[in-house]
Amino acid sequence: MDVGDYLIDPSGHNWTDLLSAWSPILPEEFNLWLVNKVGDAFLIVQDGSIHVLDVGMGVFNHVADNREDFADRVAESADSWLLKYLIDDCLVSGKFLRDGQCYGYKVPPMLGGKYASDNLEPTTLSVHYGMLADLYQRTTNIADGPES
Repeated sequence: MDVGDYLIDPSGHNWTDLLSAWSPILPEEFNLWLVNKVGDAFLIVQDGSIHVLDVGMGVFNHVADNREDFADRVAESADSWLLKYLIDDCLVSGKFLRDGQCYGYKVPPMLGGKYASDNLEPTTLSVHYGMLADLYQRTTNIADGPES
């Protein structure tokens, strides 16, 4: 397995802007490391550990203690971390990405959407991150209840 087949090239994009709407769940300091083709961002935080911003579910989770730990475990975790099976299905069904795109959800998983190729379509990065962050913020506010 070539991990690069499941990642988008992060160069040439303003990740500070793309991820800005996700700041409520991100640490103040981090470095973007990798981005899978569904837009999940792997970030290195201050202690060197690797966390993933899963934009489909709206969660930020620890995945590895450091880059070496990630490299040791990525092959066994490719389906959950890189969504390998999902990307493979998209390619088989003829869905290809252009520069500046990732696979975007028609119905996001945070709203019950399925992790299936027929629920994905090529989407520009800015639309993907903006729409999902807005949805996350709205559903989080709803879940918190009305303001007092």
